[in-house]
Amino acid sequence: MPRPADTIAALATPAGTSALALIRISGSNTEAALGGLAGGLPPVRRARHAEYRGTDGVLIDDVVCVRYAGPGSYTGEDAAELSCHGNPLIAQKIVEDLFRRGCRPAEPGEFTLRAFLNGRMDLSQAEAVMEVIHARSDRALAAAHRQLRGALGRRMQTLVDELLHTLAQIEAQIDFPEEDLPPEDRNDIRRSVSHIQLMTNSLLANSHYSQLLRDGVRVVILGAPNAGKSSLLNRLVGRDRALVSPEPGTTRDFIEERVLFGPHCFRLIDTAGFNPTPGSIEAQGIAKTVECALEADILLVVVDATHPTLPCFPAELIARLGVTPTLVVINKSDLSPAVAVSVGFPTPPPLRVSALTGEGVEALRAGLVALVDQSSVDVENVVTINARHANALTEAHTCLTSSLQKLESGEPLELVASDLRGVMAAFGEITGRIDNERMLDQLFRSFCIGK
Repeated sequence: MPRPADTIAALATPAGTSALALIRISGSNTEAALGGLAGGLPPVRRARHAEYRGTDGVLIDDVVCVRYAGPGSYTGEDAAELSCHGNPLIAQKIVEDLFRRGCRPAEPGEFTLRAFLNGRMDLSQAEAVMEVIHARSDRALAAAHRQLRGALGRRMQTLVDELLHTLAQIEAQIDFPEEDLPPEDRNDIRRSVSHIQLMTNSLLANSHYSQLLRDGVRVVILGAPNAGKSSLLNRLVGRDRALVSPEPGTTRDFIEERVLFGPHCFRLIDTAGFNPTPGSIEAQGIAKTVECALEADILLVVVDATHPTLPCFPAELIARLGVTPTLVVINKSDLSPAVAVSVGFPTPPPLRVSALTGEGVEALRAGLVALVDQSSVDVENVVTINARHANALTEAHTCLTSSLQKLESGEPLELVASDLRGVMAAFGEITGRIDNERMLDQLFRSFCIGK
């Protein structure tokens, strides 16, 4: 773990030439580290333009400095930010001068780690910093901002408060065993534990939607050779991303492209066509297609309007059609009048499109967005649940289930309390209330230097 007593400095903007570069400083020695500023220090939270000179007195650059006093800064410590011209040489000279004045290089994520250790944010908020930086869509960004403002932490605190109240009831009975617990009190405890489990499950239900927000919605495009899958991909992304040829079997490996439709990021994946008599190389492509389709969030089945039948899908893929949200698209509508396609699995009505002319493509985009938003998740208020949160919530669910079984069977309350303390530990992992140095070190090392 980093040494929190040190004063740290780092470049906060990406490496390379740009209009401006930002350098961050944090720690008790911040004022002394700013000795290179001509004219003295600016007032707290006031920007001031000044020359920056090195320890040898030579001018390095004109900078704008903003100084912050702890505990009201991002890190909870005395801190400052220096903006200079975005020449990497200038930024490096200033950073090296700060090191000579007593700062040390910040480790990845150390500024945010200090914010967490100093109580400026809980662990879920610290993770949200990276969610905001890497958000790929409007919905993902909105969810990340909610988490950064403490939405998940508040939900967890509500759960913890109710759990503490329930544990207090149980501990009181354990401390005074001569007073038998009335049946109605045991029922109250059971109802409270059931309610905690219900809210825990509600958070867990967000985990899949959160993954879609974070990683993008995987849309796997399926169909027979020459159905126009690659042409449709090109039309959807607005450029020639995939090779298009009248010769069947052109696509042998899958091609992936990210694109924004409405508030969501979609990962469109073009795949090899399902040829009933494939050659050896084509068969390898089809095997990869099946593997890819089994991991899809949405299946987009493309049917050629001039040959309106479904491809010969393998049985393992047929079992997923309609189970995985599926859209059927009748392509080449410009070449054929309206045709009916019997799909044999639950799906919205097939959409008629023309990858050549663009007919129906907007309706297809809207249909994909609707499939994502048809879940029971409250998309306007969803909190982001990452894999670490989901593991902790799953552990809490297991302990809650065990405690309910013990309450139902009349087992000693000491055993129920032990399960509920396991729930408390799992909840604490989400917000960081339980100190796990190894976990914290691993988490913050995934951050950028300067964050």
